[in-house]
Amino acid sequence: MSKYDTICAVSTASGTGAIAVIRLSGTESFKTVLYIFRKNGKPLDINDIEPYKAYHGEIFDPVKDDKPMVDEVLVTFFKAPHSYTGEDSVEISCHGSEFVQQKILELLVVRGCRLAAPGEFSKRAFINGKLDLAQAEAVADLISSQNEAEHRIAVNQLKGGFSNELRDLRAKLVDLTSLLELELDFSEEDVEFADRTKLYEILDTALKHIVKLTDSFRMGNAIKHGIPVAIVGETNTGKSTLLNAILGEERAIVSDIEGTTRDTIEETFTINGVMYRFIDTAGIRETSETIEKIGIERTFKKISEADIVIGMLDGTKELTQIYDAAINIISHVNLLTQKLLLLINKNDKIDISKFYSINDDFQWQIKQTVEKNIEDHGGYMTDEFCYSVTGMDLYDIRNLMTFYIISAKKDEDIEQLKDSIRFYTKTPKLDGNATLVTNIRHYEALMHAKGSLEQVKNGMDSKLSADLLAQDLRQALYYIGSITGEVTTGEVLNTIFGRFCIGK
Repeated sequence: MSKYDTICAVSTASGTGAIAVIRLSGTESFKTVLYIFRKNGKPLDINDIEPYKAYHGEIFDPVKDDKPMVDEVLVTFFKAPHSYTGEDSVEISCHGSEFVQQKILELLVVRGCRLAAPGEFSKRAFINGKLDLAQAEAVADLISSQNEAEHRIAVNQLKGGFSNELRDLRAKLVDLTSLLELELDFSEEDVEFADRTKLYEILDTALKHIVKLTDSFRMGNAIKHGIPVAIVGETNTGKSTLLNAILGEERAIVSDIEGTTRDTIEETFTINGVMYRFIDTAGIRETSETIEKIGIERTFKKISEADIVIGMLDGTKELTQIYDAAINIISHVNLLTQKLLLLINKNDKIDISKFYSINDDFQWQIKQTVEKNIEDHGGYMTDEFCYSVTGMDLYDIRNLMTFYIISAKKDEDIEQLKDSIRFYTKTPKLDGNATLVTNIRHYEALMHAKGSLEQVKNGMDSKLSADLLAQDLRQALYYIGSITGEVTTGEVLNTIFGRFCIGK
């Protein structure tokens, strides 16, 4: 496989449609297409081509004596370097018949083209400097995006938002590394070119920036695959009914028999452009039944993995039982990292007035449970706020959890719940400038870079020599550069672009 080959592929989705697009890239693209293309029944001379202009004509088979027409097409020529790949490129818009597509590809291959490998067009764009590696990966994310939030993140990365942040960060570290390495040339003179106070400042800034990016991975990954929302509670509280109501279809089996849901059921649903992954779980209760116990264990696992937990309580039960069930759910949630919505269900079957008198007592018990939850997860409480153990993250107690009395069968209650889920989703403002890490490769590289910079900081505290500090800085630079492709290997490139679709 050579980057100098002229490659071709169908760039539109497989199958029969109104039109299809066949793409070529390489030095022989123009000559190859002109050999099988006629405009107004006559050949088109290469010197008469105006790039970025669509030509109407026909593809014909030059091998057969009667030179029959294969299809009526539009052909657009793109002159290097002003093309997607940075090479001479051509796009043929033909009818969507699979026979037509394959026939045109056959004619191109006969003239010396090679069928493109998966992602080879984007790989050439990267090699030719049209995209960096992070932007190239954003192309694949943009193609596969299924909701507005995922689309916006991919567009921002494709525009270079993430890459620019990394480039600025890397430039500062390169300057410091250069100064440290310069000291090595004057080691006998005991000269310090890199001001240690300034180095501390830049390291702190760099580490905070990297931590901000790595912290965004949980949300970025959730947006990419659906923000996980676990629906939990005791048996027969209405969890499956709620899931069906949110989805608007009978997805989960609803029964008065306890323990009907033995395993988790997952479905995605989009609210205001953000995709959520709703998970109906097995009811929590004491049981000796082996299969049901496994389902309950999975329930607790899903609670720990969820960004939002919906705790279902049965409004038809005694108040003390409702208290106990609520406290049990709260105890399994990390209120510093997760949002909890407590729902007392079945208000269509009960007299709601019985709950009017529970506020003080219920709120006191909840507050005690919340305070213990915060402390258990490394935080501490004041009258109005709670803090993480570092004191850097501040949470208003009122926004830790929400409490509703609903009926899972009433549409108005479901719409109110959707609004709450959207409101309490811990996402940054998803505008055109939002930067979230969504790629596991990027996340791992950033974590390695963070570790290397922490070693530099520890080394400075221990008065290590400049050569050892420079080595750790070079490691950090390597990992940051690996994200955008400033440093990479052929194996990494083949792995990344091998996941792309053919024609892209």
